[in-house]
Amino acid sequence: MNRNVCCFCLLVITGLAGCSSQPAANESKKAATPLDQIHGKAQIVLSESAATDTALNAGGPSVYLWEGLHRYRLFFKTATPVDGGKEYIAEGVYAQKAIDDIGDPDQGKNGYPLQSSCEEVVRRAWPGLAFDVTDGHVMTLRARVQRYPARPVFLVTRLTPVESKESDTSKKDDGAEKKKNIPVVSVPAEKQRALLIVGPAVQTAPLWSPAGGTMNCKVLIGADGKISELETGIQLCEAVPWSEFRYQPRLQGGHPVQVNTEVEVRFEPRK
Repeated sequence: MNRNVCCFCLLVITGLAGCSSQPAANESKKAATPLDQIHGKAQIVLSESAATDTALNAGGPSVYLWEGLHRYRLFFKTATPVDGGKEYIAEGVYAQKAIDDIGDPDQGKNGYPLQSSCEEVVRRAWPGLAFDVTDGHVMTLRARVQRYPARPVFLVTRLTPVESKESDTSKKDDGAEKKKNIPVVSVPAEKQRALLIVGPAVQTAPLWSPAGGTMNCKVLIGADGKISELETGIQLCEAVPWSEFRYQPRLQGGHPVQVNTEVEVRFEPRK
């Protein structure tokens, strides 16, 4: 009788041990989730002075990272000095993708994103913070990404400058150097509009701003006539498909130049 009881107890203990190990394994797998990574040119926007914007860099200027035609707003845990125009590799969590992967069956109609979604993203990027510090970052993130889909914000865990190699004399680097030295001129919106070849100047208002309206978006047009940078943090301007715009290259002294200008885009009210 006693032997049977002992065997039964041993089986129960073994079973409990097996059950308790499962959550630990899941937690370990979750912790091993690889971080996102982006590589691009830094852009500093000093004109954004709202409390939410300055909180994204702990009181410092707004910092964006351009990777091709995609622009990411960087969110730092502590104030981080960044050189505009320099290339960096940022590691961390791409909040927009993470939040949208969590999803919302109402597609943002009742407010988006949920606070719990933002909290999960902050804890994934910066685990182990005090509760009040985490709550502060969650409030900042939610205020910045609030729309459906979420706005592109990248929570940085590590930012590494990309150092140029002096010994590299490839044609690719020569081309990049020439592009860097192309002068930039400022042109009024109405004059630059005359050089527009193609571009959807009328858009349907997005779900998160159904009333629409007309926006004047500050952009930098490259010497090839394509939009190379968006120089404003206005939400509706971020929704414009800038890759679809093409301009006749502007010449100065017979050579193409880059152009700082504004592009007027009208968003028709959503019906």
